[in-house]
Amino acid sequence: MKQVCLSPSGGLFLLWTLAVLLPLCGTGVYASDNTKNCKLSSDKDLPPSEQEILSRLEPLTKKDFRATTKVDKASYTYVFQLCGDAAGVPGAGVLQMDNSNMTKPVIIGMYNATQLIGGSDWVMLIYRSGEHYDNHCNNEMRQAMVMISCSSTAGMGQLEAIREEYRPHECFYLFELDSSAVCPALDSRLSTGSVILIIGFCLVAVYLIGGFLYQRLIVGAKGMEQFPNYAFWVEFGNLVADGCDFMCRSRNREEPPAYRGVATEPLEDEPEERDDHLLPM
Repeated sequence: MKQVCLSPSGGLFLLWTLAVLLPLCGTGVYASDNTKNCKLSSDKDLPPSEQEILSRLEPLTKKDFRATTKVDKASYTYVFQLCGDAAGVPGAGVLQMDNSNMTKPVIIGMYNATQLIGGSDWVMLIYRSGEHYDNHCNNEMRQAMVMISCSSTAGMGQLEAIREEYRPHECFYLFELDSSAVCPALDSRLSTGSVILIIGFCLVAVYLIGGFLYQRLIVGAKGMEQFPNYAFWVEFGNLVADGCDFMCRSRNREEPPAYRGVATEPLEDEPEERDDHLLPM
């Protein structure tokens, strides 16, 4: 049988290709942590439980969410940003802007005074330490509560201002944001067979791509010769075909030697020829 071996340079090239391309079959892209600016009012980091909840909101960072409401004849625009400067105002997590009177925006909540409460498909984000009320709510600091709920079709979501709540001892602004960021991850467990198939496909893809590039760029092969180990696979295919032909055919391929049949009926006696007349008298 003809043996086909990889050359040393070809083997090294395929090993290098395998080392580079194989990790791509199982790697993912992870978002950077942009939520570290959110802290407690004491400038301490969030506890691990709240930090874990906040990490689910990573896709919503670095974006201003806006909502516009009308109260009587006045119109207000609210700007919310997750752990970032809303509308570019340093430290502001939620702002209120009066559209009819372009005065300085009112800071409703600061992201360095953050509190988080979360469930399986929702997160309540609370920004405290906003500007003091003027004539009501006992002149306490404003605060914003943003209810972020799961909606698989909402994408980033649209901010909605629900209402401003006045209570004897606590006043707050309530907002709502539907987003897919807080939706629970789908449980996609792969079976052992699926994992083996994925790894096998990755190995075959690496072998074919790496071998093709080596044959074409380094060896300079053309046509079918670009296929890695072409001579080996041709010989291997012939052997497989011969084995299949031997195992699956029911008729013997070798023809028996040709012969002439013998009649089963007895031959009739032929009349005896007399040659006595040829003798001299």
